[in-house]
Amino acid sequence: MYVTMMMTDQMLELPPLLNGEVPMMHHMINGDASQQVILVQVNPGETFTIRREDGTLQCIQGPAEVPMMSPNGSIPPIHVPPGYISQVLEDNTGVRRVVVTPHSECYPPSYSPALSPTHHLPPPYMTHPHFIPASHTAYYPPASPGDVPPHQYYQHRLPPIYPEEIIPLYNMSTFLGREEYCKPQPKKPKERPAERQSLSRVSTPPSSSYKSSPACSTTPNGYGKNHAGTAATGGGGGSPGNKRAERRARGSPKQTESDQQDPDLDARRDQDVPSGIEKPQVCKIQARSALVSWSRAPQAGVSGRGQTDGAPLSCSYELLLADKSCDGKYRVVYSGEELQYTLTDLRPATDYHVRVSAVCNSVKGPHSEARAFTTHSAPPETPLPPRLSHRTKSSLTLQWKPPVDNGSKITNYVLEWDEGKKNSVFRECYFGHQRHFKVMRLCPAVGYTFRVAALNDIGPSGFSPEVVFHTTGSLPQMPLAPRLLRAGTSWVALEWTRPSGCSPDEAVTYTLEMQDDSKGPEFKAVYSGAELSSRVEGLSRNTSYRFRLTTCSAEWRSTPSSVLMCRTSPDKPGAPAAPRVSAVTPHSFSVAWDPPQDDGGCGDLTYLLEMSEGNPEAVSQWEIVYRGPLREHVCKDLNAATRYSLRLSSSSSGGHSQYTESLLVCTLSLPPGPCRPITIQGSVKHREVNLQWEGSARDDDHESLVYSVEMSGSEEEADVMQVYHGAHTECTVGSLLPGATYRFRVRAANNAGYGPFTEFLEVTTAAGPPGQCVVPVISLTSHTCAVVSWETDESSGADISGYQLDWGRDQDSLEMVYSGTETFCEISNLEAAASYYCRLQATNQAGSGPYSDLAWCRTPAAAPEAVVNLYVQEPVSLPTEGETFSPSTCLALAWDEPNSNGQEITCYTIAMGDTVITAGNTTCHVIRNLQPDSEYSLKPQEENLQQTQDFHVQVRAENAVGAGPFGPSLRVRTRPLPPAPPRLECAAAGPQSLKLRWGDSNSRGPSTDESTFVLQMEDRNQRFVPIYRGPSHTFKVQRLSESSRYTFRIQAVSEAGEGPFSDMYSFTTAKSVPPTLKAPRVAQLEGNACEVTWENVPPMRGDRISYVLQVLGGRESEYRQVYKGEDTAFQLFGLQWNTDYRLRVLVCRRCSDTSQELCGSFSPSTHFSPRRSNTTVAVEPGSVSTSTPKALTDEQFASLIVLGVASLSIFIAYLLQLLI
Repeated sequence: MYVTMMMTDQMLELPPLLNGEVPMMHHMINGDASQQVILVQVNPGETFTIRREDGTLQCIQGPAEVPMMSPNGSIPPIHVPPGYISQVLEDNTGVRRVVVTPHSECYPPSYSPALSPTHHLPPPYMTHPHFIPASHTAYYPPASPGDVPPHQYYQHRLPPIYPEEIIPLYNMSTFLGREEYCKPQPKKPKERPAERQSLSRVSTPPSSSYKSSPACSTTPNGYGKNHAGTAATGGGGGSPGNKRAERRARGSPKQTESDQQDPDLDARRDQDVPSGIEKPQVCKIQARSALVSWSRAPQAGVSGRGQTDGAPLSCSYELLLADKSCDGKYRVVYSGEELQYTLTDLRPATDYHVRVSAVCNSVKGPHSEARAFTTHSAPPETPLPPRLSHRTKSSLTLQWKPPVDNGSKITNYVLEWDEGKKNSVFRECYFGHQRHFKVMRLCPAVGYTFRVAALNDIGPSGFSPEVVFHTTGSLPQMPLAPRLLRAGTSWVALEWTRPSGCSPDEAVTYTLEMQDDSKGPEFKAVYSGAELSSRVEGLSRNTSYRFRLTTCSAEWRSTPSSVLMCRTSPDKPGAPAAPRVSAVTPHSFSVAWDPPQDDGGCGDLTYLLEMSEGNPEAVSQWEIVYRGPLREHVCKDLNAATRYSLRLSSSSSGGHSQYTESLLVCTLSLPPGPCRPITIQGSVKHREVNLQWEGSARDDDHESLVYSVEMSGSEEEADVMQVYHGAHTECTVGSLLPGATYRFRVRAANNAGYGPFTEFLEVTTAAGPPGQCVVPVISLTSHTCAVVSWETDESSGADISGYQLDWGRDQDSLEMVYSGTETFCEISNLEAAASYYCRLQATNQAGSGPYSDLAWCRTPAAAPEAVVNLYVQEPVSLPTEGETFSPSTCLALAWDEPNSNGQEITCYTIAMGDTVITAGNTTCHVIRNLQPDSEYSLKPQEENLQQTQDFHVQVRAENAVGAGPFGPSLRVRTRPLPPAPPRLECAAAGPQSLKLRWGDSNSRGPSTDESTFVLQMEDRNQRFVPIYRGPSHTFKVQRLSESSRYTFRIQAVSEAGEGPFSDMYSFTTAKSVPPTLKAPRVAQLEGNACEVTWENVPPMRGDRISYVLQVLGGRESEYRQVYKGEDTAFQLFGLQWNTDYRLRVLVCRRCSDTSQELCGSFSPSTHFSPRRSNTTVAVEPGSVSTSTPKALTDEQFASLIVLGVASLSIFIAYLLQLLI
């Protein structure tokens, strides 16, 4: 690379590459000022990188000569890559050139280094955009020796397909003025190094790392080094040995074939250069994160033509972040193909700027505009541990530094400590805004652990690391463990000795601490005092406790002593639960029991079961039958039918419990012996027999016995059934069959079991009346006739002489319908679909037997009966239908439902002349399309419809069986048409009322057509409610809100019915006029001035209120306005002494919607006359002149009218009373 310097008063002869592509600027060659122009000659395969005025980087690919202006004539510092040096050469013509050569023994050492490689090309040495043929090239960032290692320098290699193509990076049609071009860049001495370092890392696309080597075969910065003189392959440039030939080639205006540019390659390069990207968007901003998104990069050469080479366009994006300002230090935080990125690890309450650039096909575009955003505030950072500023034996003074507040001011600090317990349980000892605190009343030579946290409006920070500080003083000797004197069931007595190192006069306090496993592992103080012994009460029995002792004085506190473990004594157990007896036999029984509720604190219990024969009152001696830990025992080898008494107790190491109450147990007796034979008591009847027997024949069966009597048939294998069970020795067996033989036997039983049966006794019953007959069978021949039949029963032992049949509609109305010897009966004249019951009774010579069970039947259904009571139904009672009912053109026929004869009526048929109408299963029907105000004759004659509108209508009912007969006729008349609704108008609208008018408004009395009008108003629920019903044509709606819209509708009602409702009419109430104020009050001030005040009126429905004050003074004939505003007081100056003034005020309302001003009436006037006096005179509103009459107010005038009307009414009533 060569840098050539010359004056601008000479015409520059540029290479054809620049002359043929862009024109030379006139202000650079016209010679109007003395300036230095530096020609930077870039060899083929080399790249020249400069920084523009806007901070962006520009890369120029050789071969090219770039003219640059120098404002002071000095050579710009050229930054070279590591391993290279820049040297200044001057030829015979006085032109100085800067040559960049490798620092190696491969080149002559005659060149001396001229420029420092640690600087950029500063902004004043800028190229004009028309002289910058851009290329994808390498850029070497500034670096001091030792700042950046060599492996952090990056270099882009040229694309292998087009190694010498020149791609314009910016628009070549843009021209810069001379003043703007030559203006020096503002200096930023503090930010420039950081900016250069940031741009060197950010704006350079990633490439392969530059590697330095001591050999001469490397190719840094585009030079291919070869001692044999051969050209470097793929580099596009020659070795340093060919510099003279290359210098002559660059100075010649002719071009070689290798320097020719392909137009198609230029077009493709123009198409691949990305244009400017829109400003990125920032959303989801948090305290430490934010989401940045951007749009895709548009291509500068794509519009107007397609991508001709067919290669896909790959674009990546670089996101840069700065945390100070738009021109601050930027760093790359993301590089990839995504269109959004989440920034993390941000600082709260910090201003950031982000911008984005695109790299398409290894070509980097310009940066977008910077987007600024501020992160949210957050809780403070975790503070440092507190530090100790001062300590004594009983206090520690701590200080701490405030942490970073993260955008919100720190309001308070929380200091916590462990109270010296070393149990990791912290408690708050300070809360406030101070950064220091003194902890008092501490023990000497004890370590305390502290931690601190900060709070702001966002929340608390984390606690600082824990730190331990010790108080001063020496650690006292650990006391001896306390000693156990005596232990009880709920207390222990302990003693201890005084520390040996204490003086007799020193006051020592002892603290006895106890640890209970049931309440936790912590020791709690149970005694604190100067005594050498203590008794701890309220302990649990048979429980282990741990005790330790701590001694302290005014200046020291010892550590806890060793632990003493002691145990309370157990208590005697309670009495067990009452024993339970089971499995009682004549010679044994089983006893079980539950443990006592209170075991005395000892789980090992021993039970003692004692037994004695006889009653508890007569017990002579108790005998222990069981001793052990079990809770059940079986007593054996006992006597039968003997009473025994039992009692139970428990014992443990704590003592012996009380005995339970005595339990009386009786063993079972032996089964009884056989009974004496059964005998018959009295005569045997046809249905029952009385039996009697005696008890067991054994003498020892003296206890109560239970007897069981069994019965069977006369056969040997007949079933046996029990007919009696009880303690009596006789029984009556009933429900027997007449003339039948039965066998009976008996046995005795006690609690031990049953004894043997006696021998069977055969008994034959006497003959009796017939038994219960079988249920008769009913056969229906039609819905009006039925045949009843039954069977003969000969089980009574005698012949049946006759039968009786009872028949009826229910069980209570049965009547005899047949009596005879036949076994059937026919019954006629029955009703259709009706239920009937019957029963049968047989009779013989012994009497009548019982009735049989009821038999039931139901006659079949038939066609319905005729429809009767046909009438016209009112429309009010009609069911709701879809069509509107009009009494003028419709007739509502209704009838009573006839008897359905057991089958549900399915429909009704209306025969109207030749027309048949099916009404369905309903008892009403509407006939429509009739003539209004016409008479109709509904007759049952079979006539056709005549012109006189007389025709017959017949109604009949039908069911599933068939159709019934038609009903009677009816004469009716249709009503005239209902009136139409009148037109509704608003006669007058007030602020709280609306006067409505409709129809003929001139007639003040009721209308002659006897029509009634129903006026309805829509409420808040959008429902219409009636507000007036009457014959009048006007109505005034009261109690309305001002400036509100109301909706009404009206309906006319006459004898013909209710007419339709009119259309909805909407009317709006007027705005209220402000009220009339009371007379203003006047107070005389110093001099000839006064202050007028009046009452305040609140705003009316949001409208502003203003006041108008008028004054009438002296000889003036009219009031004049002196004030208009919103204040309720006004001061008048320049009044004349001893002159009468009258003041009045009115209220004006400024309507906000219509800008209309509504004014009320004037208040009563107030008289005022200034007097020369030292005291201030206050004139009340009532101090008006007596010569001026006071006008009546509206209320007073209305009261007078009401009083007059009332007096007149009383007088007329009195006259009428006299006349009557």
